[in-house]
Amino acid sequence: MKNLKITAFVPMKENSERVKDKNTRSLGGKPACHWVLGALSRSEYVGEIIVNTDSKKITKLVEGFEKVNVLKRPEYLLGDEVSIQPLIEHDINYAKNDIILQTHSTNPLLTTKTIDLAISEYINSIKTHDSLFSVTPIQQRFYSTDGKPINHNPDQLIQTQLLEPILHENSCIYIFSKVSNMKTKNRIGSNPIIFNMDPLEAVDIDEWHDFLWADFLLKQKIG
Repeated sequence: MKNLKITAFVPMKENSERVKDKNTRSLGGKPACHWVLGALSRSEYVGEIIVNTDSKKITKLVEGFEKVNVLKRPEYLLGDEVSIQPLIEHDINYAKNDIILQTHSTNPLLTTKTIDLAISEYINSIKTHDSLFSVTPIQQRFYSTDGKPINHNPDQLIQTQLLEPILHENSCIYIFSKVSNMKTKNRIGSNPIIFNMDPLEAVDIDEWHDFLWADFLLKQKIG
């Protein structure tokens, strides 16, 4: 297990629609992308980190990390409409290792401890599962858009902590093999492990309030 090495994929594009420059702007006192790259670099299992990007600015910001290999994003993968799977299929051809961990620079509170724990769980279950993805359990009352309750009975109000958790795919950690991804064409395979994470660590920056919340949490952590 200690000799195991995996490849981490951290795709980063220059433009972002909802939070401008969210990969590079200062977050907790340093470029936002440095947080997850630092956590990955400190993992004993991560042998290389592939950053697929279309940005010269991002390239300069990440080149200082020892394990980082920058791939220039080809023209056919440019644009906001490109999903993650075509990027994975491109980057797999450059990965030195058979096991892939994919995450995002917008998960700045993700820790090395959690990364290593997820990898360990995946490896220990590799004979029975083909992938792993991280979730955040949520115990709140949910409704569909037509007003129908999803996970509770309004006529039988119980404490929210007694509700059956709904699992939110938090986009922090996906682990899979090259073979699994080629078979399923998906980072979540046909028989995944569901890996629970602390909601504070699983902050994912999609909107401005996410960025402000992450900045606050990081400053509290640093302090």
